[in-house]
Amino acid sequence: MPTGRRGTDPGPVRIPAGLTGPVEVALAKSVEQIPGPSELPGGTRYEVKWDGYRVVTVRHGASARLWTRNKNDISDRFPDIVAAATRQLADGTVLDGELVILGPDGRLSFDALQQRLVTAPSRARAKAAELPAAFAAFDLLATGGVDLRGQRYAVRRRRLEQIAAEWAPPLQVTPATDDFEEAREWFDVLPAAMGIEGLVCKGAASRYTPGRRDAWLKVKHRETREVLVGGVLGSITHPEVVIAGLYTSEGELTVVGRTVALKPDQSRQLAAVLEPAGPGHPWPDEITSYRWGGRDSKKPLIKVNPVVVAEVSADAATQAGQIRHGMRFVRLRAELRPEDLPPLPDPP
Repeated sequence: MPTGRRGTDPGPVRIPAGLTGPVEVALAKSVEQIPGPSELPGGTRYEVKWDGYRVVTVRHGASARLWTRNKNDISDRFPDIVAAATRQLADGTVLDGELVILGPDGRLSFDALQQRLVTAPSRARAKAAELPAAFAAFDLLATGGVDLRGQRYAVRRRRLEQIAAEWAPPLQVTPATDDFEEAREWFDVLPAAMGIEGLVCKGAASRYTPGRRDAWLKVKHRETREVLVGGVLGSITHPEVVIAGLYTSEGELTVVGRTVALKPDQSRQLAAVLEPAGPGHPWPDEITSYRWGGRDSKKPLIKVNPVVVAEVSADAATQAGQIRHGMRFVRLRAELRPEDLPPLPDPP
């Protein structure tokens, strides 16, 4: 297994500017349908879309660093991955991929990753032993200090598989296929079985385009579910966004997520059935979340009587019981009452 430490080398391999860290990553455009096998340049290649942290691993000099998509260095929170990358990758290797953790139920656990991220560096090793992570690489940006971003995806993928042939956990390669039927089976089966979010689709002839969404497509697996309308953003007569809730087994109304912006006809449907909340509504007058409209943003919450049931579609990404990404309002479920909805599952 390569160690990346060459005692006779005069010094660290030089890495091109922009790849030493932090690294600008390529992005994916959201689409509704899985593209066909010939739809992307050079033929479509399909990869599973993990529910984890997007991270670029830079192996340079005597060690490795982990950089998030937002250009934060989180190396001190994941010493297990740093040690594996330092040991197994050659100097001058830069990988794009995802940090993931499998929970005891065999499903991806974003909550466990969040625990790792917020743990103090002084306790990071103990937390790593409790919640071991893995790094799933899906792209090779440099090897031996040579910038590969201008190479075709097919070339980068082939080189990635070559250098990964001798890897051992926690380093691994993201599964990829050019078989449309196999990709569709992944899309249909893995979200429920493992918590995979969907697929990322790339053209075999595409280049790595930092900061742009012109080469990759992402298709998220979405399922419909019923929620209670516990509040809205906007006004009760012109709701703009639904703040959704469910009751716990103890009878506590808990926020589980929010929808994307409502369409005008959806807003009118909701306005016709919403009632102002009476005394005792447990939610605050403002709702705060960097995921819901800017870092640490606060928005006035219009609380409503939580008796209206709505059907929404959502992807598989959750955190602490909340749906991390915006849900889509599908329709009102006037035939259902709050007691018809199952309670929010207890945390593991």
